[in-house]
Amino acid sequence: MRRSNFEDQPVDYAAVGATQAHDLLQYPPRGFTPFEASTRLGSGEERFAAASASLLSWDIQRLSGLDVLDVKADSSQRYGGIRYDEDGTALEPIAVSSEQRFAADGTPYVASGSTARLRGRVGSFSIDERIRVVFVLEEPTVVAFAYGTVGGNRVSGEELFRVEHRDDDSVWLGVRSFTRPVSLAYRLFPPLLKLRRKAFTTAYLRALSPLWANPAA
Repeated sequence: MRRSNFEDQPVDYAAVGATQAHDLLQYPPRGFTPFEASTRLGSGEERFAAASASLLSWDIQRLSGLDVLDVKADSSQRYGGIRYDEDGTALEPIAVSSEQRFAADGTPYVASGSTARLRGRVGSFSIDERIRVVFVLEEPTVVAFAYGTVGGNRVSGEELFRVEHRDDDSVWLGVRSFTRPVSLAYRLFPPLLKLRRKAFTTAYLRALSPLWANPAA
């Protein structure tokens, strides 16, 4: 089991890790708009393992049409943070492995505190942002991570990506986020931000879906 948080590094918003909140959609951070969507990827342990590996190797971004550039691991001491049981009671802190893992092309896996640059276009919306990973979770039935914007020039906020192997053996991919406009265009025309978020989230969900990878399936 692995879990790590990196909440003491600069991102351009205060509510670090708030994408984990169960009531995010009802009570988002002040000034931010929440969004959530999910899709079923299939079923079985093999599907869960494959989707989890893809998630942690940045495939969800790359297969959406984005370039993931300048991935750099954090060099400071990472820590595991606190886990909670279903009643909200704090459990013992989790030890975090210092092992650095790499994808087949040599790109470092997603790791707490790591930074990267996302650049590309999804539909009519472009992105060129620095991001920092603020949360990573690897458990037997859930693999997830979240990153936040660093000096965002179009939007500010956080996105969470989660692969879950449920009790009925189904495997699901979920995306949650909260964002606020930064650029003048998004501040003057709020519906543009909603369209942008929907376009990117749809691309992310399709990225790991076997139905979109093979329409005939």
